[in-house]
Amino acid sequence: MVNTLGVAVVGFGWMGRVHTQAYVRVPHHFPELTVRPHLVAVADEVPGRADEAAGRYGFDSATRDWREIAADPRVRAVSITAPNFLHREIGVAMAEAGKHIWIEKPVGLTADDARAVADAAARAGVQGTVGFNYRNAPAVAAAREMIATGEIGAVTHVRIRLFSDYAAHPEGALTWRYERERGGSGVLGDLASHGVDLARHLIGEIDSLAADTAVFVPERARPAGATAGHTRATGGESGPVENDDYAGCLLRFASGARGVLEACRVSVGEQNAYGFEIHGTTGALFWDFRRMGELGVSRGTAYQDQPVSTLHVGPGHGEYAAFQPGAANAMGYDDLKVIEAHHFLRSVTEGTAHGATLADAVAAATALDAMTVSARERRWVTVA
Repeated sequence: MVNTLGVAVVGFGWMGRVHTQAYVRVPHHFPELTVRPHLVAVADEVPGRADEAAGRYGFDSATRDWREIAADPRVRAVSITAPNFLHREIGVAMAEAGKHIWIEKPVGLTADDARAVADAAARAGVQGTVGFNYRNAPAVAAAREMIATGEIGAVTHVRIRLFSDYAAHPEGALTWRYERERGGSGVLGDLASHGVDLARHLIGEIDSLAADTAVFVPERARPAGATAGHTRATGGESGPVENDDYAGCLLRFASGARGVLEACRVSVGEQNAYGFEIHGTTGALFWDFRRMGELGVSRGTAYQDQPVSTLHVGPGHGEYAAFQPGAANAMGYDDLKVIEAHHFLRSVTEGTAHGATLADAVAAATALDAMTVSARERRWVTVA
C-alpha cells in the first residue's frame, strides 16, 4: 500500500527548486517507497516567488509567511531551504509543530543553533535529514566501503578541498551571505561544512584542529532589491564583508590519521572543485566531484611505484542502480538530492534515520565553531 505524505518547501531560491524537483522525481527512481510526496505548500517572503513556484510545480497553496505552513495540518514534512540565519527559528518551529524536517546545511549559524533544532526534533519525535549531499555520490559510497574493509590499509592522511568561484567577482552583491549576523561564518558554513561531513563520513571523528581564515574581497556593493543566487551589484553603497572567503585547516582524527581541509569561495578558475585524496598504509583513493562517477584507486602490495586505476562506478555502488543500468553512465548534482529525498522519506516512513542526520549537522557545526576559535586565537583546538 502506498500512502501520500503532504510536504512543503520553505524558501524558494535555487535550493528550494532542487528540493521540489527531488520530491517529484523520487517515486520514479525509488518505486519501492511506500510513500509518495504531495506538494501541499510553498513559502517565500519575496513577493510573487511562492505564487510562481506553485504555478510551475503544482503546490496546492502559496504564502509569504512560513508560519502558515507550521500551522497547516495538511503538511507532515517540510524542506527548509531559506537563508542560513532562519534555519534555527524555522527548524525548531516546524519540529515543535510535529513536522519532519529536511533542512539544508548549515543548520543555523553555530553549533548551538544546530543543537536547538536537533533537540526540538528529538522532543517531538520527528525525523531530520540534512543536506550533506556529496556523501550520496556512488563513488563516495564505494570509497567508504573500501576504507571500511581495509582495501587501502589503515588511513594515514587525507586532503579535502572545496574550491569555487561563486564569490570571486568583485561586483558580487553584498547579500546576507556576507554578513556575520545572517550568513554566519561564510565559507565555513557554505563549503567547509561539506568537507567536515565528508571527513567524518569517510575517516571518522575529528579529535582536534588548527585553522586559518581570510577575507580576500573586503568590500562589496549592496543590492538594490531582492536577490537570488550570486547576483552582481554595481553603483550601490559599499559595505564590508564580515565573514570569511577562505579557510584552511589541519585535522587530527581520533583514529590517529591526519588531514588537511581547504575551502574557498573566491578561487578564480575553480568551479565546484570539490574532492578528496585519501592515503592508507597500502593504497589510496582519489575523487573529484566534477568527474563524479570516477574513483581513482590504488591498492595492492607494491607500496612503491604502485599504479592508480580508474573505477567507473555502476550498479552496486551506493544508489547508482536507481538512476542508470550500467557503469560509466553519468549522474548529476540533482541526482544526489533525489537520493537525499529518498533517505528523508525512508526516515519518515520507517521511523529510523537514513542518510545525514541532525546529529551529523551538530558534529559538523561543532568542528566549524572550533575552526573559528582556532583561527581567532591561533592555536590548536579540541573538537568537543
